[in-house]
Amino acid sequence: MKRKPDMLWVLVIVFGLGVVTTGYTQSLWERQSDRPAASLSQQQP
Repeated sequence: MKRKPDMLWVLVIVFGLGVVTTGYTQSLWERQSDRPAASLSQQQP
């Protein structure tokens, strides 16, 4: 029974890192979309 809290902490840390990484990459994408070269590569049909 001592392993369950350890697994819970691992899941919490992994989920937290995922949220932080997603927020960081989203802010990078928003910064790059301000540039004209980046907006040309992201053309939508």
